[in-house]
Amino acid sequence: MLSGLLAPALARRGVFYGWVVVAATFLTMLATAAAMGMTGVLLLPLQQEFGWTTGDISGPLAFRILLFGLMAPFSAALLQRYGMRWTVAAAMLLIGTGLLLAMTVMTTLAELWLYWGVLVGLGTGMTAMVLGATVANRWFVARRGLVMGFLTASSATGQLAFLPAAAWMAEHWGWRATTLASMLVCAVAAVVTVMLAAERPHSVGQVAYGEAPGTKPPPAPSGNAVAMAFATLAEAAGNRMFWVLFLTFFVCGLSTNGLIQTHFISLCFDFGMPNVQAASVLALMGVFDFVGTILSGWLSDRFNNRWLLFWYYGLRGLSLLLLPMSTFTFYGLSIFAVFYGLDWIATVPPTVKLAAAEFGREKAGLVFGWVFTAHQLGAAVAAFGAGLSRDLLASYLPAFYLAGAACLVAAVLVVAVRRQGTRAVAVAQGAD
Repeated sequence: MLSGLLAPALARRGVFYGWVVVAATFLTMLATAAAMGMTGVLLLPLQQEFGWTTGDISGPLAFRILLFGLMAPFSAALLQRYGMRWTVAAAMLLIGTGLLLAMTVMTTLAELWLYWGVLVGLGTGMTAMVLGATVANRWFVARRGLVMGFLTASSATGQLAFLPAAAWMAEHWGWRATTLASMLVCAVAAVVTVMLAAERPHSVGQVAYGEAPGTKPPPAPSGNAVAMAFATLAEAAGNRMFWVLFLTFFVCGLSTNGLIQTHFISLCFDFGMPNVQAASVLALMGVFDFVGTILSGWLSDRFNNRWLLFWYYGLRGLSLLLLPMSTFTFYGLSIFAVFYGLDWIATVPPTVKLAAAEFGREKAGLVFGWVFTAHQLGAAVAAFGAGLSRDLLASYLPAFYLAGAACLVAAVLVVAVRRQGTRAVAVAQGAD
């Protein structure tokens, strides 16, 4: 749309247009992550209005998280085949439709499964971290890790930083007002992306940041998007580094948005903390995650990415195991929020860098899409399992202990398995 006019004007002033694309992508991921994450503050209002149990609601919410992940590889293929603007527009239409129907006509659990589980799950999955990985790999050679850290931080910010406002709105105006606000933010993000985003640097007469002038653009993708996604999976499945990333990212999802994002507020409520105050603790995590994830991107451009992941998973596991020591006071949970928040999704930039180093820049988005599927499989297991633990054992804590132990296993796994060495550029990129 406007990119053809704006890019040359910015170039004359020495501004690379990729930064505009990054800003539009940041807003899109922020908006869809907010739509994805706000259900954490709606768990109790939905129980109170409809009489559903925690386990009843956890099922469709876990299914939404599962679809969010299962869409990732197909989202990467759609981005390659049809472009960023059309993919984002379609995603926002699905999210908006799901939220509107949930807000206006939902009365049964089956409708919760369909509107929030299926429609919102599919829509948010089309604009998840794979979108950020695709933009970072297309537009940047230098500073790719930093850009990925910045875009990843938008996801956590959207999921966590808006929660106090969402909790306040749900408490004073009802959960439908929170849903409406999320719809409006998604609509603004869709308009900005359609108007300003350009698909690739060569489409506005530029090359990727840090790439040699005159470099030829990659061939345009063709063929069926679904077939493209499965062909990439078949290729990646023969590489053990893919399975290391797949398994460790499963643990990442198990220990973050499936557990903390979905059940943390209810956990705190069980220990006597009001919803808005618990949501403020989550927002504090979001603030520190924003800092931690950008810092992780900077570090991933400079240090061994496997050892970065070792420290991230190890420290996250310890923080979850020690959570009960917070005594669930606001002060104690604030300390937990700082340490846990710095590590919330700091794992993403090193994981994307390892995927690019092992499989190449053009295939990195598709490979990461399948790896991200594992993340959301883990998140779905945690979302459902923690709700089941609460219903059967009258406590969320067993789920938190298991997630913490799994993080320690992931920390060991990521350094125990060596790369296959299929790409010599990996060392230069700080992957090994």
